Order: sequence, then C-alpha cells, then structure tokens
Amino acid sequence: MAKLPPLAAIRTFEAAGRLENFSRAAEELGLTQAAVSYQIRQLEDRLGRALFVREKGRVRLSETGQRLLPAISNAFASMGDAFAALGSDEADVLTISAMTTFGGTWLSARIGGFQLAYPDLAVRMLLNNELVDFDATNVDVAIRVGRGHWPGLRTDFLYRSHITPICAPAFLEVNRIEAPADLLRVDRLAPNDPWWAGWFAAAGVGTVPPQQRRGIELDSQLQEASAVQGGYGIALMTPLLWRAELDAGRLVQPFDTLYQPGTAHYLVHRENRVGVRKIERFREWLHAEMEKDRHLLPEPLWEPLP
Repeated sequence: MAKLPPLAAIRTFEAAGRLENFSRAAEELGLTQAAVSYQIRQLEDRLGRALFVREKGRVRLSETGQRLLPAISNAFASMGDAFAALGSDEADVLTISAMTTFGGTWLSARIGGFQLAYPDLAVRMLLNNELVDFDATNVDVAIRVGRGHWPGLRTDFLYRSHITPICAPAFLEVNRIEAPADLLRVDRLAPNDPWWAGWFAAAGVGTVPPQQRRGIELDSQLQEASAVQGGYGIALMTPLLWRAELDAGRLVQPFDTLYQPGTAHYLVHRENRVGVRKIERFREWLHAEMEKDRHLLPEPLWEPLP
C-alpha cells in the first residue's frame, strides 16, 4: 500500500475543500488560518499538484482537488460511521467477567431477570477465575474473590466466602455419615486442600491426619458438583450457590458448620466509570438479587470484611 500523506494534512484538505474557505476550515478544526494554509501547501508540495485555485479573497478547488475531495470525504464519513457504531455497540452491551462457579451457577440462573428489566442492554458474560485486566479488555464489571483491595477499582462487597461439605444423598447413606469425623474415612475431593483442615477445625474435629493419596482435584465447584452428583466423594462447596440442587434433593449438606477462608466476593469496575448507566443499573440489580437470598446465610456472612 502506498504511503499516505499525514492524516492531519488530509483532514485539513477535506475541511477546506468541503467549505472552500480556509477561515471557516480553521474554525471547524480549531486551527489558525495560517496553519490551514501551511497544511494545504505541504500536501500540494507532496503531490506536486495544486489542490486549490487561489483568487482574490477566496479559494476554490482545482481540477485535482475536485477529483480527490469526494474520495477523502467518503473515507472520513466511513471512519466516523465505524467509530459511532462501535461506541453505540459498547454503550448497549454490558460485558461481565465472573468467577467460574459464581457465574455458572447463581448469576447464570438470574441474569435473565436483568435482561428483562433492561431490554435495551445486551449482556455478554465471561467465566474465568483469572483477575481481569480492565485496561486490556472491554470488560465493564467483574466478580472477584479476595480482600477487596484493588487500586483503581470501585469495589462493592457482596458476601463472605464460605464452604461446607456437600455430596449426593446416596453417598451420605452408603457411607453412614452422621458426624463430622466420619468424613475422615470417606473419599473427599481435593483431600489435601488446607480448607478441609479449616472446616474440620470449625466442626470441632481434632487433628486431621495427612491424606495418603492426592485424590481428585478439579478447577471449580461446577466440576466438583458433577463429580459428587455422580456418586464420587464429597466436596467443599458453597451452599448459597447450590440452593436449587439442595432444595431439590440432588445434593445434600450433612452439617450446618460453615468454614470462612477469610475472603469475600465483590463486584468491581474501574473508578473512572462510576455513573455509567449500564454499570450502575447492573450494580443496583445485583444488590437487590443478593438481598433476596439474605435469609439463606447467617448474618455475619453479609457483613464486610474488616
């Protein structure tokens, strides 16, 4: 592709040619008339042809200028349309990055309600356990797990992280699980996860002997739920996210004891986007939906971390 002249000179020519007036072109572009004349002269020198016929008190396009102007004007119009379309598309699409388990369970089951409430907004949801880079992606909001300290981001506390053993009803019955200590002798998913020791301690079980084998370790509770519903083992899961399965009896929570690993779930977005309509509407909707589940957890789990 042939090397184009400087874009600033092309833009100046388009305005001056369309208006056939250097002074008005200068006003439109925020330049001085001398700067417009200089840009035009530089372009003419580069092309080796005059683009304007200069007459007393006015200018008009030369034959070369008349041939060139329509193509240049159409090109700028096309670029303007492309950027306008992009801006419109981004304004109407809410892109959410959510932790795999939260996004694939609780949020996926409810996001349709947000769409119904705001039919003018499209929703794109990405499931990923990695921290999203807001500067390198078009993600608007994210659900993160941590302590809530992320410079440059506005954080909205949702609830404290909590887990408890969950399994299939048949597994509970076959293994005759009646007390927390009974879990020391059954197959546990990710048996060497330190959260198991944390849960056993919270349940009043003394020293937990080291596991003799690694067992199965999966990336998310979505995978663990499939494994335990298939009858293999018991896993540490978040009951808030599996309420439908627990209520339907597909999964069971043998004990009330909840272990808190010291983190929480947060809604986050860049501080400089406070007030953006699609973000604020989703933020309000998410808090309202979380409030509906408040009765499902002990009150301390709804209190922000210190």
